[in-house]
Amino acid sequence: MELRARISEALKSAMREKEAERLSTLRLINAAIKDRDIALRAEGRDDGASDTEVLQILGKMVKQRQESIRAYEEGGRLELAEKEAEEIKVIEGFLPRQLTEAETRAAVAEAISATGASSIRDMGRVMGELKARFTGQMDFSSVGSMVKERLA
Repeated sequence: MELRARISEALKSAMREKEAERLSTLRLINAAIKDRDIALRAEGRDDGASDTEVLQILGKMVKQRQESIRAYEEGGRLELAEKEAEEIKVIEGFLPRQLTEAETRAAVAEAISATGASSIRDMGRVMGELKARFTGQMDFSSVGSMVKERLA
């Protein structure tokens, strides 16, 4: 099922089941997707955000909430950190399974060989290849250091 349809169905289900916190998070997801659709229309694309772009939006939302959790924990606001963690669980329900470290290392090695990368100057091509194939399945901030390590 298309990602948008899954999100929409989950939204309807949360309304029926009166799950207020889940419903709130699903509405935030919908709003972020609609914002992206509006931005794409301004660029002349009327088809809206693709599933890949929706995955990027969801990944960004998870990362924002992880940063918020750190800030709340440092500030002693554990109840707010817990709320953010619950939102992450809802969002991650729509993301594909995260690759293990071993799978990530194998994907990096495969991307390096596929692009013919030989030095750190080729890092952009390798990262582009990884993002095209594994959006939503790996944390690209940690993958960057793996790629640097392999190309150095």
